[in-house]
Amino acid sequence: MFNQRLYATAVNWDDIPATEIRPGVRRKVYSTDETMLAWHELAVGMTLNPHKHDDFDQLVLILQGRCNYYVDGVPHEMSAGSMMLVPRGAEHYVEPTEGPCVNVDVFSPPRADFGDSVWLPGS
Repeated sequence: MFNQRLYATAVNWDDIPATEIRPGVRRKVYSTDETMLAWHELAVGMTLNPHKHDDFDQLVLILQGRCNYYVDGVPHEMSAGSMMLVPRGAEHYVEPTEGPCVNVDVFSPPRADFGDSVWLPGS
């Protein structure tokens, strides 16, 4: 579905428009048929959103800022360059402590509920 439009196409995050998901949260989504990257810019003081996924793991990479990333109620201090694997079924959320906090989440398989947010060349 996505791969044919993406082959041999260089893309920069700066070229993908961000969508405001809720106050303090902006998202950009790039996805192949097998893997999805979701870029988030998070403001200090944003509303926290504890949730879990039963059908996939989530790999988190912090690019900018600082945060406490909670997994099953345990806070993990993270800053630029920090990574963590959130196992499927674990309740998790991010609390920015220095912002903006920018993170990229990797999902495999891609999240179906982010499908409408996927950016493609020419869109």
